[in-house]
Amino acid sequence: MALNDLRGKVLLVTFVFTTCSDACPTLTATLAEVGRSLGRDFGTRYAFVAISVDPLNDTPARLRTYASALGADAPGWFFLTGSPVEIGEVVRRYGAYAKKADNGSVDHLFLTSLIDRTGRLRVQYLGTRFDPRELRQDLQMLSRE
Repeated sequence: MALNDLRGKVLLVTFVFTTCSDACPTLTATLAEVGRSLGRDFGTRYAFVAISVDPLNDTPARLRTYASALGADAPGWFFLTGSPVEIGEVVRRYGAYAKKADNGSVDHLFLTSLIDRTGRLRVQYLGTRFDPRELRQDLQMLSRE
């Protein structure tokens, strides 16, 4: 699966890692709630993509467990990983950063991006303290274009 495979849908792209005990679970749970609020259109008109910034530890099985624990396992959710080089390139393309810390954690920018149906980056949210209603409205606006 590649992001190009989702062309035609409005995409939300964010970065997480499964051993995060701080903002990643909060962000993922909030996004899962936004996804549920989109009803039947979630998965058909909208897709949410979470890319692991810890690809050496976040196996597909770990990502599935993480997604399930946070209610982010509905059709329309995609948790992706890849090689460190591939992940580094994707992180860089979105204008984010991620660096493995000495304690095993990953210091990374909490950046959530909205991509329109043609694949163009349109909106970015920094951090975890955004208004979920505003995010939903932005998703719906991009879907109507």
